[in-house]
Amino acid sequence: MTKILISDPIAEEGVKKLDEAGFELDHQYDLTAEELKREIGKFEGIVVRSATKLRAPILDEANNLELIVRAGVGLDNIDLDHADELGIEVRNTPEASSNSVAELALGHMLALARGIPRGTESLKEQKWIKSELKGTELSGKTLGVIGVGRIGSLVAKKGMALGMKAVAFDKFVDQSPMEGVNMVEKDKLLSDSDYVTLHIPFVESEGPTIGEAELKKMKESAYLINCARGGVVDEDALKKALEKGWIEGAGVDVFTEEPPQDEELLKFDNLSLTPHVGASTVEAQRRVGTQAADELIDFFGKED
Repeated sequence: MTKILISDPIAEEGVKKLDEAGFELDHQYDLTAEELKREIGKFEGIVVRSATKLRAPILDEANNLELIVRAGVGLDNIDLDHADELGIEVRNTPEASSNSVAELALGHMLALARGIPRGTESLKEQKWIKSELKGTELSGKTLGVIGVGRIGSLVAKKGMALGMKAVAFDKFVDQSPMEGVNMVEKDKLLSDSDYVTLHIPFVESEGPTIGEAELKKMKESAYLINCARGGVVDEDALKKALEKGWIEGAGVDVFTEEPPQDEELLKFDNLSLTPHVGASTVEAQRRVGTQAADELIDFFGKED
């Protein structure tokens, strides 16, 4: 019987699928690196979320491991090169959370357009600041999408459904994947857009995609939305942009350090903030769990 270690929790629907397919499942959460090194050699497969880190010293002890399934999108918690050297296949579930992340990006736009964060805080402090909260509509505004993969394309589609004009930039894509979305150069996107939303990975060797130079190219009335990855935006540059009024505000779900320790960044009232919850919906977690199970079933040739 194929033994699978589930080292981070997944939805019960995924667990049920694996159980019914005949896997021997071992649920061990919150293992330390040393504990995981001792345990991992017992298993042919492992399911991880973002909490479990599969670095080279741990993989070196995975003598029987054939497959790693990342229940989610990002693979930065796995040493991919070392896994490849050892002949361990790595799979993830990139489609499962796409809609949830896209809806969150749109939620930040709506929150900023109508001053929802300020309205919430002021009422909790028993203040009535109605006259200060004249908002704007999303309809008629230009939405600039950087990265037109699954999530970026969904954000563009949802924005256009609300009457926004969508333009996009992707260094890997020349032809627009969507009707009604024009591909433009990054500088033009930054200068023309009322909302700039990021849907790209963070590449450490390249550094932030959005820094001082990019923020200065944006409209003073524009908003920056980052529901992608911490590090994609230079947070010091973002602080300066908010202080100096280079942009109107920002919606941020992901941070370079999580939880963020920079109180200076969090103090601005023209921010809409969430604690990395893009994939944290009931629907996304159900899909993540079941798709992770499907990857294991497919790889090991089990009957679904």
